[in-house]
Amino acid sequence: MARLFTPQGDSVVVIGLGRFGSAVAESLVRLGHDVLCIDSDPAIVQDWSDRLAHVVQADSCNPDALRQLGVAEFQHAVVGIGINIESSVLTTLALSELGVPDIWAKAVTRNHGRILERTGAHHVVFPEAAMGERVAHLVTGKMIDFIEFDDDFAIVKTRAPREAVGRTLAESALRTRYGITIVGVKRPGLDFAYARPETVILEGDLLIVSGQTAAVERFAAMAPG
Repeated sequence: MARLFTPQGDSVVVIGLGRFGSAVAESLVRLGHDVLCIDSDPAIVQDWSDRLAHVVQADSCNPDALRQLGVAEFQHAVVGIGINIESSVLTTLALSELGVPDIWAKAVTRNHGRILERTGAHHVVFPEAAMGERVAHLVTGKMIDFIEFDDDFAIVKTRAPREAVGRTLAESALRTRYGITIVGVKRPGLDFAYARPETVILEGDLLIVSGQTAAVERFAAMAPG
């Protein structure tokens, strides 16, 4: 099995070209990274070979097959296999046995994620769960965007509440009253500006707010509908 290219620096191998894996691969290519894509399905490989430069059919559960492709030389690997949990776990184990130093793996359930961690994944992601929670935060229109981190910390983009309009941040004392930090202000037609105590909030301003998840959720709930 011939190598498609020799990995350089931040080259990434993406295994599994379903919706998640293919999206990751395309984004990595767009960001300028060399990407080797592997899938066991010849039809999927054929389909993506016209859109991605380095696509190969192989059994990713087989460490020897991965070794022949030079996967052991990659610094980063993404396991995008989700539905076939056995293949997902065996592929992660094979990458771990090859000594790949940075393994990201998709999980579909918490138990799946725990197994992946125990078989060598350094990072486990739950894309469906994460997107579901994000949509739940955005669907009412109170939040324009929502990002939550592992330590119960979140950053949101939301509309300025009416009580803040026409006042400086120092005057409205939002941080003291709500336990959040206004990081910046985006005014229609103007560039993003970092928030300062003397920043005056106008109607229509979008606020970038950070803090504990519950605190930013309460604050965003005050935004005009």
